[in-house]
Amino acid sequence: MIEFPKTLDEAAAARGEIRAGGTDLQELRRSGVSRGLIVDLRDLGGLDNIEWDGAAKIGALVKVSTIAEDRRMQSSYPGLAQAAGDLATPQIRAVGTVGGNLLQRNRCWYFRHPATSCYKKGGSSCPARAGNHLYSVAFDLGPCVAPHPSTLGMALLAYEAHIEVHGRQPRPVADLYDGSDPHHDHQLGEGEVLTGVALLPPVEGERAAYFRATSRAYSEWPLVECVARLVMEEGEIRFARVAVGGVANVPLRLAGVEEALVAQPAGIETFEQAADVAAEGANPLPMTGYKVRLLRGTVFETLNRASETDPR
Repeated sequence: MIEFPKTLDEAAAARGEIRAGGTDLQELRRSGVSRGLIVDLRDLGGLDNIEWDGAAKIGALVKVSTIAEDRRMQSSYPGLAQAAGDLATPQIRAVGTVGGNLLQRNRCWYFRHPATSCYKKGGSSCPARAGNHLYSVAFDLGPCVAPHPSTLGMALLAYEAHIEVHGRQPRPVADLYDGSDPHHDHQLGEGEVLTGVALLPPVEGERAAYFRATSRAYSEWPLVECVARLVMEEGEIRFARVAVGGVANVPLRLAGVEEALVAQPAGIETFEQAADVAAEGANPLPMTGYKVRLLRGTVFETLNRASETDPR
C-alpha cells in the first residue's frame, strides 16, 4: 500500500517508510528487507528547488544530478558538486534525491540479505563483525561495522551544512548520524520529515576536490572517499575543511587534518603529513587494514587535487 501525502503535516502524520527517489528502497522491497506501508513524497511541492540568498538552501527532493550539473553550485560549492557528480550512476543521479541520499540504508550484505538478522533489522548482533567484513569500517566506533553510505552526507560535513526538518529547529548535518546507535542509519525519528539542507555562504578563494577509491572504475560504492576544501594565499594554507566516508559507521570530518594543514605551505610534504594524521585513531577489523592505507592515499590525492584547482 502507498500513501501520497499532499502536505508536510500529512507526511509527518503518516506511519510508513518514506520514499523520495526510491532508487534504493525499491531494491530493499524486492529483496524482502523492506515491507509495509510506503509514504511517497512525490506530490509535496516546494522541496525540489535550490534557493539562493547569499547561500544555497537545497530542497530535500532536489535530484542528485541537479547538484552535480548546476553551474552556480559548481562555482559556489565545488566539492559538493563534484561529489554529487561522481556517486552512483547517471540513471540513479537523475532519480535519486538529496534527502534520499542522506537517509539511505547501509550497503552491508548481511543487512540486505532477507534471511539474516542484525542490529539494523531489530536483531541483537552484527554478523559482519565475526563474518565477512571485507568492505566494513577502518574506524570501529560502534556495534555495527557497516560504513555509512551517504556521499552527500560526507560532503555536507565538509561544508558545515545544517539540515531542516519539518516542525523542528535546524541542526548540523552531523546530528543526523550517531555511531554509538547500531539500530539506525540515521537519527530522524518517526514523524520527522527532512525538508532541506542549508549551506553557509560560499568561501571566497576556495579550491576544492572530491576523490574516491573504488574496486572498479565506474558504478561502484567507494572503499574510501574524501572532500577537501582549501583557501591558499601566497602559497600558504589559510583555511581547510576535510571529510571522509567509507571508513566508519558515520561520515567523518577530520579536524586533526584541518589543524595540520592551516598555516602550513601548500605542497607535497604538508599533504603527506596531513594524510598520516587522517589515519590516527584507526582501529581496523581483521579484514579492513587495507582501508587505512587507502585512507592515507585518498586524503593525500584529494588535497593535492584541491590545491591544483582554480579558486572560486
